[in-house]
Amino acid sequence: MNDTLNALGPLDGRYAGKTAPLRPIFSEAGLMHSRLKMEAAWLKALAAEPSIPAVRSLTNTEIALIDSIINNFGEQDAARIKEIERTTNHDVKAIEYYLKESIAATTLADLVEFVHFACTSEDVNNVAHALMLRAGEQELADARNRIISKLKSMAEALKAVPMLARTHGQAASPTTMGKELAVFAFRLKQQSVKISAVQLTAKINGAVGNYNAHCTAFPQTDWPELTRRIIEDEFGLRQNPLTIQIEPHDSMAEYFDALARWNTILLDLDRDVWTYVSLGYFKQKTVAGEVGSSTMPHKVNPIDFENSEGNLGIANALLRHFSEKLPISRLQRDLTDSTVLRNMGVALGHSLLAYESTLKGLGKLEPDKARMAADLNDAWEVLAEALQTVMRKNGIEQPYEKLKELTRGKQIKHAEIQEFIKKLDLLEDDARRLLELTPADYTGMAAKLVGHLD
Repeated sequence: MNDTLNALGPLDGRYAGKTAPLRPIFSEAGLMHSRLKMEAAWLKALAAEPSIPAVRSLTNTEIALIDSIINNFGEQDAARIKEIERTTNHDVKAIEYYLKESIAATTLADLVEFVHFACTSEDVNNVAHALMLRAGEQELADARNRIISKLKSMAEALKAVPMLARTHGQAASPTTMGKELAVFAFRLKQQSVKISAVQLTAKINGAVGNYNAHCTAFPQTDWPELTRRIIEDEFGLRQNPLTIQIEPHDSMAEYFDALARWNTILLDLDRDVWTYVSLGYFKQKTVAGEVGSSTMPHKVNPIDFENSEGNLGIANALLRHFSEKLPISRLQRDLTDSTVLRNMGVALGHSLLAYESTLKGLGKLEPDKARMAADLNDAWEVLAEALQTVMRKNGIEQPYEKLKELTRGKQIKHAEIQEFIKKLDLLEDDARRLLELTPADYTGMAAKLVGHLD
C-alpha cells in the first residue's frame, strides 16, 4: 500500500514531500519526543537541586544515559510508547512509564519514582507544545525569508520599469513594477519582525499552578526558580509565573495571530501577481512536458499563486480558530485545547505549502516590459492628475473640474493632452515640463522608494 496515495489528508499524501520538514516535529512521534525532553530535563533538574536530598546527584555517565534516550529516540521507541498507551489510555502517563522502563535496569533504577515527580500532564504538554511550535516556526521562517529575499531582488531589478497602476481595477497614475513588489517585501519584513518578537511561555507548577505537591514534599526548595531554570535556561522559553492548571496559551495565540497576518499579506501578493499575469505584465516560463489545460494546449496558468492562495486560506482558518479558542478554558482546565493543539502542524503545514508555491511561482515570472509600455502609451488620460496639480500651482480656477470634463471615462490621446496644455496660462518651465511628460515618465519617486528595503 502506498501511504501517500491512501493518506486521509493532502499534507501526508499529495504534498508529503513538501511538508516533510514538519513531520518529525508535529507528528505524534514528534510530540512524544518533545514530551520526553521535558521529562528528562525535569529528572536531571531535580537531581541537580541541593535542596532535594532525596534525589541524589547524577554521574556524568548517568546524565549521558538520559541524554541518549532523547537523542536516539526513534520509530521503535514511539511504537513502544503507543503500546503502553493502549493499557494506560493516557498519552502522557505512557511517556512517564516509558522513561521509567528505560532506566529501570540501569544505575538510575533508584530514581524511577522521581520521573514525572509532582507534575501534572500539562506541565509536560505545555513545554512540549512550545518546543514543537518553536521548531516548526524555524522551518517557516526560512521559507518566509526566502520569499522576502526574492521579492527584494525582483524589486531592485524592476525598480525603474514603469507600468500602469490600477485603483478599483481602473487605470490610475503610473508606478513601477519594482516599487509595487517592494511594498510587499517591506510589509512582509515588518510582520516577520513581529513574529520573531513573540516569546513562547511555559509553566511547570503542578495541578492548579501553585506548586502544592512540590512544597508539601520539599518546602525548602525554591520551586519557581528551579522551574525557571528549566524553562528559560534549558529550553529558551519564557516562564509564566501565574497560571491555572494549564498554561493559558496567550503567547501561542499571539504567535498564531502574527502568523495569520503574515499569511494575509502573502495572499494579497498572490492575488496581485495573478492579476499582473492576467494583464500580461508577467509571462511565465514554460516547463517541458507540463500541461496547462486538459483541453486548451496554449495555456500557462498561474497555478502556483492559486495553490498558495488556497493553502493560505486553510492555514488562516485554523490559525484564527487557534488564537480564539486556545486562551479559553473552563475554570482550571478542560480538554478542548488538547485536540486543537494536535492540529498545529496542519496549520503550519498549509502555510509552508503556500510559501513554497509562491516561491515557485515567483521563480517562473518574466516581466514583459513591452506590454507594460504599450498599456502606458494607451493611457494618456492618467496625466490628468499631474495637469490639474500644476494648474492649481499656477492659480488656474477649477482645474480638477476642467480635467474631469476632458478625461473622465474617456481614453485621451497624446495630441489632445498637448492641445489642452498649450491653451493654459502656465509658467514657462511648467508648460515645458508638462508637454514633455509621458505616462512612462510619470512615476514620481517610485524607483528611489525601493531603497527603503535596505
